[in-house]
Amino acid sequence: MTSIVELMLSDIKGMASTIVARLPEIDALRSMPRDVIETLRSIGIFRSLVPRRYGGLELDVPAALEIVTALGRIDGSLGWISMIGATAALVAPELPQSTYERIYANGPDVIFAGSFAPGGTADRTDRGWCVNGRWPFASGCAHADWILGLSTMREGSTPLSAPSGEVPLMRAFLLPADQWHIEDSWHVMGLVGTGSHHISLRNALVTEDHFFAPAEQRWLEGPLYSVVPPFIPLFHAANMLGIAEGALADLIALAASGHRQYRAATSMRDSEWFQAELGRIDADLRAARALLRDQAASHWRHAVDGTLSEKDLHVHGTQVATWMAATCVRVADACFSLAGSGALYRDSPLQRRMRDLHGAAQHAAVQQRNFISGGGLLLQQA
Repeated sequence: MTSIVELMLSDIKGMASTIVARLPEIDALRSMPRDVIETLRSIGIFRSLVPRRYGGLELDVPAALEIVTALGRIDGSLGWISMIGATAALVAPELPQSTYERIYANGPDVIFAGSFAPGGTADRTDRGWCVNGRWPFASGCAHADWILGLSTMREGSTPLSAPSGEVPLMRAFLLPADQWHIEDSWHVMGLVGTGSHHISLRNALVTEDHFFAPAEQRWLEGPLYSVVPPFIPLFHAANMLGIAEGALADLIALAASGHRQYRAATSMRDSEWFQAELGRIDADLRAARALLRDQAASHWRHAVDGTLSEKDLHVHGTQVATWMAATCVRVADACFSLAGSGALYRDSPLQRRMRDLHGAAQHAAVQQRNFISGGGLLLQQA
């Protein structure tokens, strides 16, 4: 019997040729076309991690990662938008239950966008909170149903203290997309099709029931929803793995065509040096794929057992994703270099893969400084 995941992967594979043919259009829009978003919605991408009790698929994390990788293999921006849309469903249960149920009242295929950069201020009023601010990197905001921001909570222009005593108190909030202003600011090198524009609000009244403290309030039970942060870096890694696998496939296709570089003694496919480098790249990718699957299986096992909250598991997941970011960038750079000067042209998929991976590796979830926590943990355990 064909599983829902197999059906989704088959539908994703069926999108590939259409998406590749439309990449110039996607670049021009600097966003995914609306019909592509609706195709993703129909496949079930945005309901993949929504609870079954609200009409979602509630996939396990290893399966959801496989889907993100398949989308990233087609195009990095496609994988990125899908990753954001899927994992937002893990964050949504941090809202009060009544607000959550209003959001999903008309079905599970809700699309979120937003930014966790602390770009705004929320001032207490008699009617709620007056929010002002400007937030960067709101991927997919042009096609979102709801948009999220993160603000400093204030009273009389004075920042409030968090329950732990830290200042300032930071809280996230969610508003319908039509209440936000989207600035046309996404002019970038990589992940061009994600439409990650700046978003802003001016004197917006936000009621208390639309605020939440990230990673604190958890009313929804189940392994997907009890502890969310350790999962997020793995989704970034899954998309980067897909982009890197796509780069290798593109390079193999170029070599299989009989391509021979200027002044080369033989065709690419007959060059022992090229074969050796290709084998090295494949080994890197196989190692990355195996490590992601191993860590995803470990995370999911701990989530089912209720032990995912342990600090070392958070660190291990981030280590894996950070290492994979560097590995996948190295793979894309090697594929670009081996393809020769032809890869410089805009119609070469290899320059796109390289740009997308360098862009994805800039995200805070996979920055190289994350290794500090891993080293510190080892010293604590010594």
